[in-house]
Amino acid sequence: MTLQTRDVSWRRGGTLVLDGVTLRPEPGSTIGLLGPNGSGKSSLLRLLQGIARPDSGTITLDGTDLARLRRREVARTVASVTQHADTDVDIVVRDVVRLGRTPHRSALSGELARDERIVAEALEHVGLTAKAGHPWHTLSGGERQRAHIARALAQEPRELLLDEPTNHLDIRHQLELLELVAALPLTAIVALHDLNLAAMFCDTVVVLQRGRVVTAGPPADVLTAELIAEVYGVRARVSHDDGSGRPTVTFQPGPLDRSSLHG
Repeated sequence: MTLQTRDVSWRRGGTLVLDGVTLRPEPGSTIGLLGPNGSGKSSLLRLLQGIARPDSGTITLDGTDLARLRRREVARTVASVTQHADTDVDIVVRDVVRLGRTPHRSALSGELARDERIVAEALEHVGLTAKAGHPWHTLSGGERQRAHIARALAQEPRELLLDEPTNHLDIRHQLELLELVAALPLTAIVALHDLNLAAMFCDTVVVLQRGRVVTAGPPADVLTAELIAEVYGVRARVSHDDGSGRPTVTFQPGPLDRSSLHG
């Protein structure tokens, strides 16, 4: 079992932002949420985190309705990394990562040594051991994103939710970050704008448009020129790698002839 949605709809400010969304990730897979701005990607991640509830439909974690679970219970299984997570507090990197242990602590907890070991392992996993004692504000954008992933890993989750984690990163750090996420032994659901990054690192992509799922499946099946024209309103050419079979999208300038999309 895993984190799933069934026929979920949600309104914000009177506007329907999600409309009948069903999502059933394969445990251990990397799922890419794709779609233009306003398609519902971030809204779906908010519901999956349990910080908001749908108007209709169900979200379950291991078969139990998410609404019936306490936030601490959810946080022991589901971790998230948001777009603009930051802090003005004078804090070192190790302390940021240590926040991931909060759901597992109690007033009577005597597992401080275990907590510190898990924090150290998370820092090592993302390659930040040498930066553990450095002030947060001295980190680069890519290092901050890796630190947030380390904080999420310190929660010991089975599900990882990431909202546009590659925003504001250079190409090298985008590749390093998604390679790290894809290699993690957990289920990752990642909202992305870059179709080629999704094609490279995701096992499955789910395409949203105006709050509805347009299509879902392996990138090679889903990312077609026709789909890109229909959803994004741009012309593109899609080729496939001879070895991996994964697609590469090349965008083409010029206006889109929408009359050609339907015959």
